[in-house]
Amino acid sequence: MLVAGTPALTAKDEAMTAYEDDIRAVEALKSEHGSAWDAINPEYVARMRAQNRFKTGLEIAQYTADIMRRDMAEYDADSSVYTQSLGVWHGFIGQQKLISIKKHLKSTNKRYLYLSGWMVAALRSEFGPLPDQSMHEKTAVPALIEELYTFLRQADARELDLLFTKLDDARLAGDETAVEFIQSQIDNYETHVVPIIADIDAGFGNPEATYLLAKKMIEAGACAIQIENQVSDEKQCGHQDGKVTVPHEDFLAKINAVRYAFLELGIDNGVIVARTDSLGAGLTQKIAVSAEPGDLGDQYNAFLDVEEISGDELTDGDVIIRREGKLLRPKRLASNLYQFRKGTGEERCVLDCITSLQNGADLLWIETEKPHVEQIAGMVDAIREVIPNAKLVYNNSPSFNWTLNFRQQAYDLLAEQGADVSAYDRADLMNVSYDDTELARLADEKIRTFQKDGSARAGIFHHLITLPTYHTAALSTDDLAKGYFAEEGMLAYVKGVQRREIREGIATVKHQNMAGSDIGDNHKEYFAGDAALKAGGKDNTMNQFG
Repeated sequence: MLVAGTPALTAKDEAMTAYEDDIRAVEALKSEHGSAWDAINPEYVARMRAQNRFKTGLEIAQYTADIMRRDMAEYDADSSVYTQSLGVWHGFIGQQKLISIKKHLKSTNKRYLYLSGWMVAALRSEFGPLPDQSMHEKTAVPALIEELYTFLRQADARELDLLFTKLDDARLAGDETAVEFIQSQIDNYETHVVPIIADIDAGFGNPEATYLLAKKMIEAGACAIQIENQVSDEKQCGHQDGKVTVPHEDFLAKINAVRYAFLELGIDNGVIVARTDSLGAGLTQKIAVSAEPGDLGDQYNAFLDVEEISGDELTDGDVIIRREGKLLRPKRLASNLYQFRKGTGEERCVLDCITSLQNGADLLWIETEKPHVEQIAGMVDAIREVIPNAKLVYNNSPSFNWTLNFRQQAYDLLAEQGADVSAYDRADLMNVSYDDTELARLADEKIRTFQKDGSARAGIFHHLITLPTYHTAALSTDDLAKGYFAEEGMLAYVKGVQRREIREGIATVKHQNMAGSDIGDNHKEYFAGDAALKAGGKDNTMNQFG
């Protein structure tokens, strides 16, 4: 089976396609078994093989890792070819996203899936909705990866099944031009299977636990694993308070654990995304081990909020750092955590990123408190002084109020340029009364180009939104419920959902087909011939949709 970007076969004397190869191979195999295999149709086997291209999760992991490595190299050569993804929380959501991309944009190239730990916790935990604090079951993460790829493979099977049906119809009609065209579509079919960047949070325990979970995620198909430098036992959402980081030595052990998992399973080019939460983390769980001045542990400890004391001021239970002949007492909270000096977040982020890339990570993730290209770029510039090809995965987070942030940025820009901004209240720029103003239009344009600008200026290779489909599911359900249970009644569904599906070509309008009914019918025919009892006859109401 060929993929996007593979040149189409144009000459009769060129090598046979995978589809044709399979037909010939099964024909030869059939002849070996004689009359016992009379019922086996070699072309049906070729179709089933085409519909089941990926046999294991590891095949998927290798295929998608190759894609990511190719995309990273292309980004290094040209920062305008960045990549994107949306977070998904169910196989069906991921499937429909990829179907939509193929329908509207004609290719899945540079488009991935993001598996958000936040949404696993909130929507997939057996304990019910949970905050993003690594409290959900470990098994939920690889289970969702496997589920996503099951749905994406089913999308392949469905789409190819439609092509096979068209091929049969064209043959029956004797339309050789159509036969040739449809056959080329089959031969050059682009799969819905794309890379998944999967969130392993802070590793769910010690490095051994991280390794074991990483293996399960890779076996399910993950080619890229994102891991963060927070403590495992008190991990917090990146956009909430109370974040606690760990010394570099602890984090690097987990990066090593993930790499070993990739290598053990033969995915030698698996991708590790190292996330730092240092920008918003004011606390550390412990003081780093330092063997000599200036080493990594010493650099980490240098950010601690300390007070210089004399030997006479020592009290029982004090923890003391000696540096350059001075006795320094770190500020220790009642929680037994240590505090960093205020204003050191960006410096710590830069050190975290450089250290991670120098010790096995492939991509960076800096969790910020707002979407501001120049803030991100300032840190990336410092990182690239040491690692010139450093690249980021960036969270275009729904936790940001994008409208307010960018209107404030537009306000500040206009003020810097000497424009009259007296008509605007900077603290109230979310107000609907500003929606039609020049400032709002300037802000919206900056939101529109944020991905392009961030990739060109701030080294952002991959843009993702962590939990957009959490919000879209809620919004669309609200739209339906408020009408259906009120005066609109059934019209709320018909006008707001079904009529739009029909007119916009949304595949789910034929929900029986989407669920695999037509594939099942064709398989019944493969297995039982004319005796097959099929669901897609004249009385199938799906026929009402064309």
